[in-house]
Amino acid sequence: MAVDLLRGTLDMLVLKALTRGPMHGYGIARWLEQVTSDALSVEEGSLYPALRRLMQRGWVRAEWGVSENNRRARYYTLSRKGSSQLEREVAAWDRFKGVVAEVLDVPEG
Repeated sequence: MAVDLLRGTLDMLVLKALTRGPMHGYGIARWLEQVTSDALSVEEGSLYPALRRLMQRGWVRAEWGVSENNRRARYYTLSRKGSSQLEREVAAWDRFKGVVAEVLDVPEG
């Protein structure tokens, strides 16, 4: 079953993926699919604009390299600012999860 991403969560997930080290866009998408047992599928039309946005904010850096199949690819790395932003976003996400859990735990009626 595929899950629709809430607005804003893609940035956090991309930053988390990059904590594993430099990755190209396809690698980020595949990692997200693998760790979620294919529940999350990120389309190129969402991923690459997100990567550009993260670069503009200084949270991600990019440089050209050669992929596993010997093709030119842009590799993305998490910046120090990006690491700090990820910490803030994870804290906010944890607060959000707690609030939603409180609402769902209210008895009906």
